[in-house]
Parts: sequence; structure tokens; C-alpha cells
Amino acid sequence: MKIKRVIVGLEVHLELRTRSKMFCSCPANHFGREPNSQTCPVCLGLPGALPVPNRKAIEWTILLGQVLGGEVQQFARFDRKNYFYPDLPKGYQISQYELPFILGGGQILDSGKEIHIRRVHLEEDTGKLIHQRINGKEWTLIDFNRSGVPLVEIVSEPDLSSSNDAKEYLEKLHQLIRYLGISDADMEKGSLRLEPNVNLEIEDEGKLFYTPIVEIKNINSFRFAKRAIDYEVERQMTVFQEKRVEKTEGNKETRGWDEKRGGTVSQRVKEEASDYRYFPEPDIPPIRWSEKEVAEYKAQSTKIELPRAKKERFVKEYELTDYQTNVLTQEREMADFFEETVRLGRVKNVLPTEVANVIINRRFPAGLSAVELADFVASSKEKVELSREELDRAITEAIEENPATVEGFRKGKPQALGAIVGQIRQKTGVVVSIEEIIKRIKKD
Repeated sequence: MKIKRVIVGLEVHLELRTRSKMFCSCPANHFGREPNSQTCPVCLGLPGALPVPNRKAIEWTILLGQVLGGEVQQFARFDRKNYFYPDLPKGYQISQYELPFILGGGQILDSGKEIHIRRVHLEEDTGKLIHQRINGKEWTLIDFNRSGVPLVEIVSEPDLSSSNDAKEYLEKLHQLIRYLGISDADMEKGSLRLEPNVNLEIEDEGKLFYTPIVEIKNINSFRFAKRAIDYEVERQMTVFQEKRVEKTEGNKETRGWDEKRGGTVSQRVKEEASDYRYFPEPDIPPIRWSEKEVAEYKAQSTKIELPRAKKERFVKEYELTDYQTNVLTQEREMADFFEETVRLGRVKNVLPTEVANVIINRRFPAGLSAVELADFVASSKEKVELSREELDRAITEAIEENPATVEGFRKGKPQALGAIVGQIRQKTGVVVSIEEIIKRIKKD
């Protein structure tokens, strides 16, 4: 008896940082606000209130779906997902089912493995349950400030085969979302929520068995997601050894992650789509996109430099190491800050590698602007006095020792001369300008 395959799919829920909620004008920024202070008849589900879709939320959903490689659906609609729970004031959630905004897409892991995405759809968030003990009794209070906030759901195919795969997939997705600026994706604030679906393919005596699919909730970090998947794999194998099952149909389960216990606990039997009685939302007409609009959305998504492309460009353009590139491109703000400092530092003979090292090692006072950091790097460089003759000799030697670099310059890559500048500085402590090296090469 052995585990032949671990099968993991991920549902990622993302709150968008729009100014207003999904179907009303109430503020969407609910974190830290006084409970129930940002509500109206629409997000409270009062009789007669009608929803009006948030166009910006729809555009951001399409943008995210496209940079993930998905296809915009020319015909989409909202549906009612019916279930009864205290944090759902209407008794149903406005979501998408059969006709979402985006179908398909994927993420490439470092190993080259592609994790396919089934769909990217848009819905409204629910209220928040708060469990408190008041006057010696346990009470559950409801804060509806979060009710109606735009919520994107990204559903992967069950292509993940380990907790490590899942963690890497989530980290790359998180980075991508932050690059787009559509959400702060802060798990501590609840704006990014994860729900792994886990089951096992087990080989026993020449036959294949599948354990029931388990959806895991209440996860608030990538580290806990990894631990929850590992725990569930071990638990499901133990249960299978005690009682073998051949089919998972009708036997799905929702379990919650208990951080204190370091394990999952059963919550309820997992619902099927038919249990939610989906039907088209009657108060919101279907949305149709023209071919021109779809083309415009695609063109918009291609203008954004994503993390993978930025890494490749940094290595090529600035001659950074993989480590330097990974650190500097982790956050879009840091990458932009680095590039602006490099741009301003060129006139001061500051090298990209020098800027990279200072930023990565935090060898500068906090709070400096890009121009201030460029000045700081330039002024902190070692001052060494050489005669003109000694400096000319050092430049000539460096050019002669780097014929491939010089050839690269002649083929239209002036940034390649940064290697010669670095070599001269390493030998003499003096930083010469690339322009001076270019003059010498042309003279020779």
C-alpha cells in the first residue's frame, strides 16, 4: 500500500481594493472600522434594494485573469448562490457560476511545471462573524462592513502534487497580485484567503483507490497552508488504512485548520453545486463584450511588466546575479526604487550593482529618496587618487583583458561595459565613467 499521487487544488479568494463595494456605494475598506458603520440597504439585503455592479471591480478581475493567461468571455453573467448562514444577509450570495468573466490560465512553477487555472470569477464577500464571551456567555456577533466587498475567486485545477508546490504557487500568485496593485493581499487582514482541496490516489494490491476530497478552511498564512496539506495527507492515509474506500462521490468534507492543535477538524459535509441552487441573478442583466473591447483588455494586460519578465530584464540590462534580481523584484515598489536610483546615479558614476548591494544589505539611512540614495552611494565610494598615466594604464589593461565585452559594446550593448568599470574599480578603487571607456575604445 502506497500513496501514488497527492492531488491538491486551490481556491484563492481575493478582496479588491476598490473605493466602493461590489453592488453599492458603501466604502470597501472595512478593516479596523467600527462594526456595521459601512452598510446600506443593498449590502444588508433589505427588501426593494437593487444591486449595481462595480465596473472597476469587473475590469480588475479581467486584468488579473488575463495576466494569468486566461480568456475573457464575451458573454458573462452573475448568478445567485443560495445558502443560509448568519453572515449572508440576503440568504444568497451574488456570484458567478456557468458564465464567469475568465476561463483558463495558469502559473509556471520554478521547476517548469504548469498549474492550470480553471476560472477567475467575481462575487461579493460575506459579513464577518465575531465570537465573544459577554457576561459569562458565549455570543456570536455579526459585522456587515465586509458584506458586499468585491471578491475575486481564482480556482486552480488539481495539478498541485505536494505542499511545496502549493506554497510556491501561492507565493507567485501573491506577488503577481501585488504587482498589479488591485489588492493589498494581506492575509492578516483577511483580504487574501486560501482553501486547499486535498485527496490521495492510493495503490493497494494492484488497484487504485481515491480518498474523499477535503476542503480546508481557516488558513491565514502560506506556512499554515503547507502544514495543513501535509497534515491532511497523513490523516487521509491513516483513515484509508483503517477503512478502504473506492469512490469519493457524495463523500466530500469541509475541515477547518486548527492552528493550536496543528491539525484539521471536521466542520460539515462538503456541498455540491446543486446544493446551492444556482440561477441567473434577475436584478443584473448579462454582460456582453464586443470583440473590440476584448482586444482592448488584452492590449492593456500586455503593457504590464510581470515579475518573471522583470527578472530577466534586470539580469540582462543591469548584469545582476539571480539572487540580487530575486530580492529586488520581490515587490514592485522596490524594483521601481532600484531603477530610479540607478537612473539618477549614472551621472555620478554609480553602478547598478553598487545600488543593488546597498539596497539589499540595507546599508543606507532609512527614508532616503532615490536621488538621496544615489548621492549616498556616490559619496560613500572610496576616494583614491591616481595619476592620469596610472589611470590610463588601468583602462587600457581592462579593455585588453575583456575582448568579449568590447565586442558586445560594438554590437550595440553599451551596458556591457559596466563589467570593465567594475574591474577597474576593483583594482584601483577609482570609478571611471562608461563614456570615458567608450572614448578609449573608439580611439583604439
